[in-house]
Amino acid sequence: MSTASPGQLTRQQLTVLILALMGTGIGQSLVFAILAPLGREVNLRELQITSIIAVSALIFGVAAPYWGRFSDRIGRKPVIITGLVGYTVGTVLFASVFYGGLTGLLSGAALYGVLLITRCSQSIVMSATGPASMAYAADHTSRDQRTKTMAKLGTASSMGTILGPAVSGALATFGLLAPLYFAGGLAAVAAVVVWRKLPTTPSTQLTSRRTTVKLRYKDSRIALLLATAVGIFIGFSAIQQTLGFQLQDKLQLSGIETAQMTGAALMVSAIFTFVIQVTVMQRVRLQPTQLIRIGLVSLLVGGIVVSSFETFTVLAIGMAFLGTGLALCMPSISSGASLAVTPEEQGGAAGLVSSCPAIGFVVGPVCAGGLYQIHSPLAPLFSVAVFLAVLVIFVIKDR
Repeated sequence: MSTASPGQLTRQQLTVLILALMGTGIGQSLVFAILAPLGREVNLRELQITSIIAVSALIFGVAAPYWGRFSDRIGRKPVIITGLVGYTVGTVLFASVFYGGLTGLLSGAALYGVLLITRCSQSIVMSATGPASMAYAADHTSRDQRTKTMAKLGTASSMGTILGPAVSGALATFGLLAPLYFAGGLAAVAAVVVWRKLPTTPSTQLTSRRTTVKLRYKDSRIALLLATAVGIFIGFSAIQQTLGFQLQDKLQLSGIETAQMTGAALMVSAIFTFVIQVTVMQRVRLQPTQLIRIGLVSLLVGGIVVSSFETFTVLAIGMAFLGTGLALCMPSISSGASLAVTPEEQGGAAGLVSSCPAIGFVVGPVCAGGLYQIHSPLAPLFSVAVFLAVLVIFVIKDR
């Protein structure tokens, strides 16, 4: 097959990458929207529900850098497809275990254990898609177009998060498991599209094993960017994973109503992320670090608003600020890390960046879930403290 040279990411390549990332983005947002009410339907406690996300996120965070480096050796396309197929199989199994819980075949510790094992197994494989897709884009993009390209890829996750809650709200009328089975089917379709439409590119070949560089989180070129990304998602995941609990308890909603309202709130955040990525990020010529600072301020404001909401309108305003902050920060972090390393390290850098949200989801849900179980108002205030700390550290260190 033909290949594109650096700086020439074609429209078809970009479209296929966006579809692949959108497929997983929709699936993830579906899970986040329905997991809280679904977990309560099978009598899991808040900390158990959030720990499923946290532990599987840890596995994701560990696996993603390995997939990134693996794509350096064998090429990006097969790794992207592997991640999508793993997502499909894992989601179907995850939904099926919940079905066992709803019908009484599994309960208590056994149900929790099987859910945890299933989700973690899925995370090992599905973590391949993100880093390989980012590295594919970096392989075919010039340095001056890198931030814009990463922002375009970011629109995939944003669109997934927009469409996911809408789909989950509609499908939840057929039962809380219907959105999960839909997500598995969607990832399968995305895998077929990548297989048929994404041109194969040669893997990065290093001259010898001795020249192989294994990027680490403490690498001085990207350490601050990675730490910032982790901090952002500690705070954001804490809000996201307790949002369903807050809505259900504050507004006295049923399980299905909670899934629909949670989805609507996440959709507001995603819409603002999408709008900022296709407008501001494509037109404003600022350095990545400048965009990150502005984004962190927006996240802090959003966290403060969400921590005090009593109506859905106020919550939506807070989610809009959170979405704006993510739109400014994450493409800038991806671009900054990509520009900081050599061509041979693109897969490794993409893997490390992709692992950062997962690492954030290890800490955020557990801390917020535990705090919510003890005293619910503390959970969103935890996120506010995290966003403030990350902003202060970034401003001090980036000098």
